[in-house]
Amino acid sequence: MRKENEVINQILDFANNEDRVRAVMMNGSRVNANAPKDIMQDYDIVFFITDIEDLSYKINQKWIKAFGELVIMQQNDFDDGSYIFLMQFKNGVRIDLSFKDIKNIREIVKEDTLSKILLNKDDNELTIPIPNDTGYYVLKPSKKEFDKLLNESWWIQTYVAKGIWRDELPLAKYMFDVILMDCIRTLLSWHIGEKHEWNINVGKCGKWFEKYLSDEMYNDFVSIYPTIDYDEMWESLFRAGRFIRKLGNSLAESLEYHYPTKDDINVTEYIKKIKTLPRDAKEFR
Repeated sequence: MRKENEVINQILDFANNEDRVRAVMMNGSRVNANAPKDIMQDYDIVFFITDIEDLSYKINQKWIKAFGELVIMQQNDFDDGSYIFLMQFKNGVRIDLSFKDIKNIREIVKEDTLSKILLNKDDNELTIPIPNDTGYYVLKPSKKEFDKLLNESWWIQTYVAKGIWRDELPLAKYMFDVILMDCIRTLLSWHIGEKHEWNINVGKCGKWFEKYLSDEMYNDFVSIYPTIDYDEMWESLFRAGRFIRKLGNSLAESLEYHYPTKDDINVTEYIKKIKTLPRDAKEFR
């Protein structure tokens, strides 16, 4: 596998030989001093080009071979005319290469605090701050945001319970694994953010939770993830409720917000009834 400086030099060599490419920027974890370094990190690269409406890079894609042999590629377009090539190469290198209009460079470089100019052929006066992850810090929730998330955290549990009772595994798993766990990850992000005075980046989807949580809390969190066994899903659902209760009350106290105790009690009692309800029940008792 090629070293980072080799990959970047290859990118810059290509850009220097392309007259349409006027500047090159790198974003993401490779310019984040706080991100763990490993061989799986992507190269998030932006080519600022002239004439964004010229689609030659999209029409004739032979240029990609200059970077290696592909495993798979995905190409996406955006409303502003820019586009991106997501490229996984067989040598392990992953390059996400965006093409953007050079006319917009001064605005675009301000959009992401994790940005570093690697090449600038024209605008010698363009300067940007040293890359930092402040733009990715956990934001303190407003009271409205807190209330909405806690309501969703309890509301969605009724869907999970109903899905289990009906033997609708795909629905139950989606409601649990996707929606409920997303609520819990947000709560955990807020918990960590509050402990660090809202000056912390927990990573995409909370991938760095383990770094910032106690062993006990992290183990409690991962124990919530359910399997496809319905009995285990029920236990995971009740563990999720206890976890939400613990985090929610703590955050409500710290932020001086209100924890929805009534929703907590009512939903917990309701899903306990569903758990004991016979599968062929004709009435809800």
